[in-house]
Amino acid sequence: MDAAMKDEKARAAAWFHALRDEIVAAFEGLEDSFEGEGAAGRFEVTPTVRTAEDGSDAGGGLMSVMRGGRVFEKVGVNVSEVFGTLGTAAQKAMAARGVPGVAEDPRFWASGISLVAHMQNPHCPAVHMNTRMFWTPSAWWFGGGSDLNPCIEYDEDTAHFHGVQKAHLDPHGAQLYPELKAWADEYFFIPHRGRARGVGGIFMDDRNTGDWEGDFALTQDIGRAFLPAYVPLVEKRRGMAWGEAEKDAQLVHRGLYAEYNLVYDRGTKFGLATGHDANAVLMSLPPMAKWV
Repeated sequence: MDAAMKDEKARAAAWFHALRDEIVAAFEGLEDSFEGEGAAGRFEVTPTVRTAEDGSDAGGGLMSVMRGGRVFEKVGVNVSEVFGTLGTAAQKAMAARGVPGVAEDPRFWASGISLVAHMQNPHCPAVHMNTRMFWTPSAWWFGGGSDLNPCIEYDEDTAHFHGVQKAHLDPHGAQLYPELKAWADEYFFIPHRGRARGVGGIFMDDRNTGDWEGDFALTQDIGRAFLPAYVPLVEKRRGMAWGEAEKDAQLVHRGLYAEYNLVYDRGTKFGLATGHDANAVLMSLPPMAKWV
């Protein structure tokens, strides 16, 4: 395999863009099919640009955000492809994770899709999904997953979400779903609150078995699992009646979500540390939240 992995990078970036297009179309379809108040929501698409310290091109992407829809209060679906040189702090963080050679050659390339949805109806669960590929001259890996974040939990919704993910992971090995579920339970735990931020899902990072095709195929199936795992839950819950108590519970739960993303989330830290568009990096934050 070519050390620069030009073809592999192009395929991965194209896949993330294609998944973005599919999800945006599905979410706008959910807006169209729901007869709520106001106009059906639409995504506002903004190119993002990243510039190196010397002013040269360092990549960018698309920030797609829908606000104030019938179903979605705020949802962002971002894709990016960035490259350049890791700064000192990022080098240390990579080295601490066991990534070899970053001090000797700190060049990097990364591409991925990141999604967070905050819903109008408190009975509809919030959700997060991302998949990504990262490359340095001495290493490459995939990461990502998806997790469900309801403020009002329904056991059947949790079972469906996990069941779809398991079905997509099982062809890659029966051990993968329990491994990635346990990883998500650990990763999406909020230590200072002593609780999980939601009902879990799947998560992986630093995935490099030495088989790029196999690891890419797994990453694709994590992405493919998202819509069938999530859309039926939205369709079931978006028309349920709710009142002030349910909305209050949603706003408090969003506070937990914001705390996690600002304090612990690895992707947020990396995006800000490498100079990516701050609005795109912080797209995951809810439009309104509450602390009590």
